[in-house]
Amino acid sequence: MTDAPSATPFSDPQADPPVRGFLHRPSALSETGLVLTHGAGANCQTPLLVALAEAFCQSGFTVLRCDLPFRQLRPHGPPHNSSAQDQAGLRSAVECLRRLGPTRVFLGGHSYGGRQASMLAASEPGVVEALLLFSYPLHPPRRPDQLRTQHFPRLQTPALFVSGTRDGFGSPEEMSDALALIPARTQLVPVEGAGHELLNPRNRTALPANIVQAFSSFIGAPA
Repeated sequence: MTDAPSATPFSDPQADPPVRGFLHRPSALSETGLVLTHGAGANCQTPLLVALAEAFCQSGFTVLRCDLPFRQLRPHGPPHNSSAQDQAGLRSAVECLRRLGPTRVFLGGHSYGGRQASMLAASEPGVVEALLLFSYPLHPPRRPDQLRTQHFPRLQTPALFVSGTRDGFGSPEEMSDALALIPARTQLVPVEGAGHELLNPRNRTALPANIVQAFSSFIGAPA
């Protein structure tokens, strides 16, 4: 465990698409990097992403939490037909992080951001070493027939899913059934009593550390 300095603003306007967010560097040189991104109604400064970035940085990861391209274009509102561009933005963020030094790079996202991360990995195997997906939006609330799993059978990248047991976008049982469609190695980490946002006053301290431990074990890295 290492001390984590404050995050510093990060931008690469020359990247295509441009990358914008915050960089968390551990005190010691790190060969392990993690890109984190947000959901459809948020940005990279959500409490969940900040807490996770700080916890992973303290564990020795270089972390880049970034705004997706749709959020860079406007500060509020959901994405509109921007899936391809948002996936390209995640690819740009991964490339930026690799240029900063880490040789093992992982990609994580909350809700919509996690879905775009998994779609990118399904279409470009090898873009990252593993995925960390929070509150994957398996289906719209109360519409379990509208599954968002069409790309799962093509996903060759190991993926750790973290999902609240009270998430209206997919129950633990529904998530387990969906993960069976993925040929790559997967693991589901249920968060008891949590909804779609995952972080709440009861788990605010323990949850980030638990996720770091689970993901570090999943990828074979010390926590």
